[in-house]
Amino acid sequence: MQLLNHISTKTIKGDLFGGVTTAVIALPMALAFGVASGAGPEAGLWSAVFIGLFAALFGGTPTLISEPTGPMTVVMTAVIANLTASNPDHGMAMAFTVVMLAGVFQILLGTLRLGRYIIQMPYTVISGFMSGIGCILIVLQLGPALGQMAPPGGVMGTLQSLPRLVDSMRPLEVALAAITMIILWATPQRFKKLVPPQLLALVAGTVLSVTLFPALGVSGEGIRRIGEISAGFPGVQMPFFGASEWRLMLTDAAVLGMLGSIDALLTSVVADSLTRTEHNSNKELVGQGLGNLVAGLFGGIAGAGATMGTVVNIQVGGRSALSGIVRAVVLMLVIVAGSGLAARIPLAVLAGIALKVGFDIVDWGFLRRAHRISVKGALILYLVIGLTVLVDLIVAVAVGVFLANILTIDRLSRRQSHVVKSISTADDDLNLPKEEKALLDAGQGRVLLFQLTGDMIFGVAKTIGREHNAVGQCNAIVFDLGAVSHLGVTAALALENAVEEAVEAKRHVYVVGAAGTTRKRLEALKLFELLPADHTRLSRAQALAAAVEAIKRQTSARPGGPISA
Repeated sequence: MQLLNHISTKTIKGDLFGGVTTAVIALPMALAFGVASGAGPEAGLWSAVFIGLFAALFGGTPTLISEPTGPMTVVMTAVIANLTASNPDHGMAMAFTVVMLAGVFQILLGTLRLGRYIIQMPYTVISGFMSGIGCILIVLQLGPALGQMAPPGGVMGTLQSLPRLVDSMRPLEVALAAITMIILWATPQRFKKLVPPQLLALVAGTVLSVTLFPALGVSGEGIRRIGEISAGFPGVQMPFFGASEWRLMLTDAAVLGMLGSIDALLTSVVADSLTRTEHNSNKELVGQGLGNLVAGLFGGIAGAGATMGTVVNIQVGGRSALSGIVRAVVLMLVIVAGSGLAARIPLAVLAGIALKVGFDIVDWGFLRRAHRISVKGALILYLVIGLTVLVDLIVAVAVGVFLANILTIDRLSRRQSHVVKSISTADDDLNLPKEEKALLDAGQGRVLLFQLTGDMIFGVAKTIGREHNAVGQCNAIVFDLGAVSHLGVTAALALENAVEEAVEAKRHVYVVGAAGTTRKRLEALKLFELLPADHTRLSRAQALAAAVEAIKRQTSARPGGPISA
């Protein structure tokens, strides 16, 4: 795996334009997410620089634009709130340490080549927790949009404080937030290609606030603003672990790392569809991890691949990692040269931008159609949304994946139960050669062909037991495994149990067709040791013939004579 990405000179014009354009889009978003997280605007800006730069240099998706995103900001907000409440003196340092650990977690995922498994989860779960995160972001920004500090206690704290927030809202800031959202929603599509609506809303809101209310200044009582931003390069934040918080920090890091990986790889899939290329998921996770590691080291919040920036980058001509590098350099220059101008940006404008992001994260299209596609899938979707908002992201994903897998296993098991057959008499619909049908007829119902077909997953074990229990008074059983593509452990144990019961009942038992991994698994269970050696090496036709012959000999030794051939 090549560590450093190749910088192409063939698409340099498109990459330069893509880098500058996405830097313009990133500026208001980074400011909004930095403020929303509680770490401050600088944390959002430097996060956009470092994550974007290192993901471009080392990631596996050349056109991917990485920066603070809505989902990552929601989790980051909770991390900062919890750690600063637990340890006011070192809470922020611990939060940045969590970002570093999240980066290390992502690097491990990429190094262990687990990238392709990250997004192998049902869409109902992905849509559910993303929509839940969107709802959280909307609720958390209600306070700032009403001109108030965000209440403590997360979603529930904000909802409980909503009457107070409305009673004490600041009309000027509410108006600025409303104007911001109107601009974001109402900007014509053709105009969006010229000026990103986020930048337009940021500039318009700031100019309006300064022009119409100049007396309020930067720190006026009527409009809350960002305030002074440091123009220098950020200092190094040394990792800090609290004695009583380290377990919480590790858990938070795992959540951030996993969410960032999902967010980035989903965006990589979008980039693939637009560029007709294929990303390297493991390499991308390493790049994302390095970006978050460095961002945390310099006081930045966590980030991931951003769909909006990535799509714009591709649309304006970005095709290589150069676009991401240019974007990071432009952002760095803006931070150094334009930090004084950013001081006058109203917090309500940033809240309006974050609110719009929250609405965009919610998967409205799927929410409207989910119940028509699958009622069970829709119930999982709504449950995951509820758990994400009211309980915890990890719990929501774990419960959603568990229920979705249970439903899938049940469906596959019911489908596979139709390919577990016990046959004692031949008929015209039976897919057997004439010779084998004749042998079954010769057995006169006392020879049973027990056929298994396809993937024998653990849900089929019950069917194997049920079919075997219904064998009746047969004297010989031929277990046919020739069409089994996979024999799971549970199904293998059920088969072993059926063979043991048949042997104990003094029946003639044959196991045929077992090959490859199926045979190795049965050998590991020592199933073949229960039977005579020649009962496991025959073809199906030979086993049926041997079973009929064995019953003839058995019957001829009893009163009543042999069965007819």
